[in-house]
Amino acid sequence: MTSSRVSAPLIEVRNITKHYDGFTLRGVSLTVEPGQIVGLIGQNGAGKSTTIKALLGIIGIDAGEARILGVDARGLSGADAAEKERIGVVFDTVSMPPHLKIAEVGKLMERAYRTWDAPTFEGYLRRFTLDSNKAIKELSRGMGMKLSLACALAHDPQVLVLDEATAGLDPMARDEVLDILREFVAVEDAAGNPQHAILMSTHITSDLDKIADTVVCIDDGRIAFACDKDEICDLMGVARCRAAEVEQVMASGQAPLEVRVLHRDYGVDVLVPDRFEFMRAFPQIPCDRVSIDDYMALMLRGAVLHPHAAAREGGDVR
Repeated sequence: MTSSRVSAPLIEVRNITKHYDGFTLRGVSLTVEPGQIVGLIGQNGAGKSTTIKALLGIIGIDAGEARILGVDARGLSGADAAEKERIGVVFDTVSMPPHLKIAEVGKLMERAYRTWDAPTFEGYLRRFTLDSNKAIKELSRGMGMKLSLACALAHDPQVLVLDEATAGLDPMARDEVLDILREFVAVEDAAGNPQHAILMSTHITSDLDKIADTVVCIDDGRIAFACDKDEICDLMGVARCRAAEVEQVMASGQAPLEVRVLHRDYGVDVLVPDRFEFMRAFPQIPCDRVSIDDYMALMLRGAVLHPHAAAREGGDVR
């Protein structure tokens, strides 16, 4: 998925802040470079949609800077149509009049976008098995998401911004959509440089396990972590320990300077930076591959232990 990157980021968010009554988005930063898929995760109300709306210029920001394709979000609403046509957007609801038929949606989009490609749109309708004679109000949530994605892709965007675009899809349909997203970011110019990028928010973190390059988590309006997905899923581990085994790990000299642990009914989960090294050092302790869900739970709900401090205090980690 990831290629060598010689171009400027296609999406750049720097320390944006947005105040609402009862909620503040605080100093959020992220970048999406050509050829990248960046996943935006977090609990409901954490700030994911606020970040996306700020990036697209739908809401104003109180501080910081957001740019997409080099255009400042503050001026995106007044930007040249050619600039906005390079951005494909899919929100978590179908934002079209419910009485329209799918065929009429295509005709409407053709008037809205100079870059609209009717054969491409029709190709996606066939690929998604969408009946052009059906009205939007007759579509399931999943079918509506497919229609929105077909519209976003049919005007030849350079960047896709997706807000829960795979929500409501069954597993086979999600895999089909993920294949399409892989195809989108694989587009290169004549010199072999990647041209496209995707920012997608989702609650279905297993989708990001399959296609993301980077995972950014927002919690209570702040960035909780931003990490390479392969580092999480291919290198890290979660050790399934008993309390005594946690003490053994903490006292072994193998533990990092800071250890994340999550107490569960059946034992203690310990986040391990290199599961292969851990399994060599502690073959008796089960150590699983980390999913993005595991990592998020440990980072947001886990306790932080410092091995040397624990040793000085008698090693009690319960």
